[in-house]
Amino acid sequence: MPFSFSSSLEILERTPDVLTAMLEDLSVEWTTVNEGGDSWSVYDIIGHLIHGEKTDWIPRMDIMLSNSVDKTFPPFDRFAQFEASKGKTLAQLLTEFRNLRQHNIEHLLLLKLTDEDLLATGNHPVFGEVRLSQLLATWTVHDLNHIAQISRVMARQYTHDVGPWIEFLSILKK
Repeated sequence: MPFSFSSSLEILERTPDVLTAMLEDLSVEWTTVNEGGDSWSVYDIIGHLIHGEKTDWIPRMDIMLSNSVDKTFPPFDRFAQFEASKGKTLAQLLTEFRNLRQHNIEHLLLLKLTDEDLLATGNHPVFGEVRLSQLLATWTVHDLNHIAQISRVMARQYTHDVGPWIEFLSILKK
């Protein structure tokens, strides 16, 4: 399926509801464990999504659509959530994510993006020139990627408990 703004909105609008339905009121045993090493817990992933809502997608889009000569994006701190989420519950993070996403979707819709707008470019600190359509497609896939990651982190808590059925559970295979 080629990129479509309206198709992306279908995912972007639903992500907070999906995450809330999936995670609300779960015990910390599900939400604070990770896959070992420097991997992220469910809690960390939600914090990361919040940081993206604040500093990544919309700010970069605004740079692309601006009249500024310099359209270079500031680097994104992929680990800012560790400090920013301190002292907050998962319920608070889910609410914060929902509110930020709602605000960002409203901002997107107010712009009434045109096909020409989707061709606007900015300069990514690693990838160089990127188009707005690519940014929006990435935002959409980023949501889906982290929903899958959350499912995997949680599923792997039972890796040793599923016994021989592990053969049929691709989510548990590395």
